[in-house]
This record gives sequence, structure tokens and C-alpha cells, in this order.
Amino acid sequence: MALLEVKNLGISFGGLRAVNAFDIQIEKGQLYGLIGPNGAGKTTVFNLLTGVYKPTEGIIHLDGKDITGKKTIEINRAGIARTFQNIRLFKDLSVLDNVKVGLHNHHSYSTLEGIFRLPRYHKVEKEMNEKAMELLKVFDLEGEAETKAANLPYGKQRKLEIARALATDPKLLLLDEPAAGMNPNETGELMKTIKFVQKEFDMTILLIEHDMKLVGGICEALTVLNFGEVLAQGDTKNVLNDPQVIKAYLGE
Repeated sequence: MALLEVKNLGISFGGLRAVNAFDIQIEKGQLYGLIGPNGAGKTTVFNLLTGVYKPTEGIIHLDGKDITGKKTIEINRAGIARTFQNIRLFKDLSVLDNVKVGLHNHHSYSTLEGIFRLPRYHKVEKEMNEKAMELLKVFDLEGEAETKAANLPYGKQRKLEIARALATDPKLLLLDEPAAGMNPNETGELMKTIKFVQKEFDMTILLIEHDMKLVGGICEALTVLNFGEVLAQGDTKNVLNDPQVIKAYLGE
């Protein structure tokens, strides 16, 4: 059974059909790419998968569970985490505290316990600090645990955003243009990071990306969107060599 199975997904905004009859199947542990020209509907698909938008029709199953139309927080708890094209960190919080925000899904204490610093508060905070530091070590960020997130270089901010997403303990990680704004060296480092996350965390990853070197270098399979509809789907090499894809996406 596929980890993510989407059938006939669609949404309209007024008279505009943004996504139409979208199907995708992603197996557990797969690194999958969603590509297409600007305005093809890729981020709209992510917004449908994460509950930002409710689909007009279609079904979304995550690990056999129907999550269609559920709220964002319910979908996150069910096991989908995402990053954004424009990095959305808590810039005034430390690197450590940014990761701890993600941990609150599975580590919690009551308001009363927090206000009065009761024993459970100290226990949970200690557990979260330890878990957050473990994640930071994975991304070589432990030395900057107390640094303000805003003061990190761009490439490290992207790593921190991925670490925070992983802190929610997802089954599926959605990466929205992770290489946006990166230079070639940073993109090369990011490719290694994504492959490492896939292997180290046994993580299933779906990413949107315009950088074809990154897509061709790490994605095992692709779906190509054009005008909100699936243009091509399958093995990365075959899809990237498809004449229809070259014409629509690469403009050749």
C-alpha cells in the first residue's frame, strides 16, 4: 500500500480550475518530485495536501487513512510536515527553540504546569532540549543552538526549517522549492542533506523544485503538472526525456 495516495483531486477558485483530476501515488521511503512551469498548480497541490485549501473533489489517503478536507493541524498530526519556498522560521527565537516548536506535537504540558514550573514542566523541557539537540547535531547546527535564527546564513536557515519539520515526527515531508535562492554550492549541499534525511530518517519526501540538476540528481520518480493537470508521470529519467515535458517545461 502506498504511503500517499491521491485520486481525482481538484479545486476551483471562482471560474478558474487551478488543479484538475490530479492523481499521485508515493511509496514509503520514496523521494518524489513534483515539477512544472510557473503557475502550473504545484503549490496549490501542496496546499490541498496540507489542508490550507479544501478540495472541490477527490480523495487524499495518508498511510491508509482518509485525510481529505481535514484541518492543517489535524493533517500535521496525521503525519504530513512541510517547508515553504520563502523560509518561515521564528526569526527572533534561537535555533534550538525553533526546533522545540516542532516538538510540541508530541511533548506537552499544561498551562498551569508551565506557569508554576511544576515537575512535569521541567521533565518535558529536558526531553525536548535533548531531542532538539539530537536533530541539530544531524544537521551540524548544534554549535549554533543559542544563535538567533535570523542570524544564520541562508543555507543553514533552510536546514533549520527541515529540522523543525522533522521534529513533528512526520511520515511524509513536503519540501516547497528548497533550493530557491541558493547558489550552486549551497544547492549541492542541500542535495546531500535531502538524501541524508531520506536514508537516516527512513523518510518519504515529496518536493517541488525548478532546479533540474537537483531534480535529476535525487528524485526517483516525477509527476509533471501543466495548467493544473498531470502531463507526465513515472521514472525521473524517462519523464525528463519526454518530448511533451521538454516542450512544456523547458520551452524547447
